[in-house]
Amino acid sequence: MRKIVLILFVSILLTACNSNKSELSISELEVVPSKVQDAIDSESRLQLINEGEKTSYVVFQSKGKVITGLEEQGDTLKIKLNVPKEDDDVVIQHVYKLTFNGKPKVLLVLVNEETIPFDVVSGI
Repeated sequence: MRKIVLILFVSILLTACNSNKSELSISELEVVPSKVQDAIDSESRLQLINEGEKTSYVVFQSKGKVITGLEEQGDTLKIKLNVPKEDDDVVIQHVYKLTFNGKPKVLLVLVNEETIPFDVVSGI
């Protein structure tokens, strides 16, 4: 009986710990959903498209490959976009899917360690 109670207690504890864990991720999309593509402003360098409580899309246009990263500090979420070289003449549109539990109060985008504002913020 003690083993059953102990196993039940450990299961509840692990479930509670797992439910509080933030599901934070960013990934570049190879195929952009049509509703997102329709909302993209091709003239903007940086755009945020919100979709509900847990998903947003970040659209970034650059002349080169982009290395992404995320950093969470309290209520602030930093999206790090590093462009090692902008030698290319061709502008590439990068679309990232950002997933999280609840919206952060502050969302910062750093391009090569420099904070830049969103040109357009919209929702779908």
